[in-house]
Amino acid sequence: MKKILLIEDNDDMRENTSEILELAGYLVITAKNGKIGVEIAQKEIPDLIICDIMMPVLDGYGVLHMLSKNPETASIPFIYLTAKSERSDLRKGMEMGADDYVTKPFDDVELLKAVESRLKKMELLKAEYSKGVQGVYDFLDDATQIVDIKKFTEGKKTYKYKKKDIIYTEGGYPNGVFLVVKGKVKSFKTNEDGKEYITSLYKPGDFFSYGDLLEDSTYTESAAALEDVELHILPKDDFFSIIFKNSEVAKRFIKLLANDLIEKENQLIKLAYNSVRKRVSEALLTLEKRYNQKGDKFQMAISREDVANMAGTSTETAIRTLSDFKDEKLIEIKGSTITLLAVEKLERMKN
Repeated sequence: MKKILLIEDNDDMRENTSEILELAGYLVITAKNGKIGVEIAQKEIPDLIICDIMMPVLDGYGVLHMLSKNPETASIPFIYLTAKSERSDLRKGMEMGADDYVTKPFDDVELLKAVESRLKKMELLKAEYSKGVQGVYDFLDDATQIVDIKKFTEGKKTYKYKKKDIIYTEGGYPNGVFLVVKGKVKSFKTNEDGKEYITSLYKPGDFFSYGDLLEDSTYTESAAALEDVELHILPKDDFFSIIFKNSEVAKRFIKLLANDLIEKENQLIKLAYNSVRKRVSEALLTLEKRYNQKGDKFQMAISREDVANMAGTSTETAIRTLSDFKDEKLIEIKGSTITLLAVEKLERMKN
């Protein structure tokens, strides 16, 4: 049962609001002024705080300021209750870090929707994510729910790229972050001989090129379309608003970036020590994990060159290995389309 702290100096308003929340299944703790509210919040650590703005002893701004200084209470979702006459002062509270507000008088549905929305978003922040690239993907999927991504993309130009088109190249300077609307994208690095190595894959809903933007550096890799794609470009300021809207999001994102670096180090070790068969099987499994959204038998049209670039081998060697996998009934090949027939056997491929 979620615990909500209600700080409200008006007796009738406090009792009525408390009753609405309790009928909805929440455990409600009440405080009649800001000073008592801060003491209760620090002791009980509620899941959410609803607080009036204009109160004696300590107003709503003071409550939020004091709680934001305590690491244990700083990330608790905070909703202001405000009268219509106080709307002009509301910006001050939102700039201080409040998550939402409900204007008095309000109805039951309005209040409960605000509460449910904030609790859901806090659950996303508390979610555990796996290490490595996939963990970053999962986190960003959730982050777009914490901040409404539509307001950053509505009315903005959609950029279209044909299959194999270059989106950006190493050495260029990023001014924003790409968001995949449709299609599949690869990022890759190129050596002095022009040989590619694919570093990451992206699907609709994914951000990419954020690492270089965060480091304020030039692109350290290139990106191209694996098939026809549509992209939005989020300006730097908008992207930072999504990621760093509150401190908990920022801390989790930084941790995931560190895990991403560890995962890429592991990829380099596998390239150095794994056999070609193992590397090709892992390339196919990476494609399956990234793009098999329905959970059905996975198939995808992909060039043999791209498979080779994922596995860190020559195109000729990749073709021979895929032919061996076909003979062993691990995959099926029709033109450029590869279908995985035995995922478990590919996962158990010996080195």
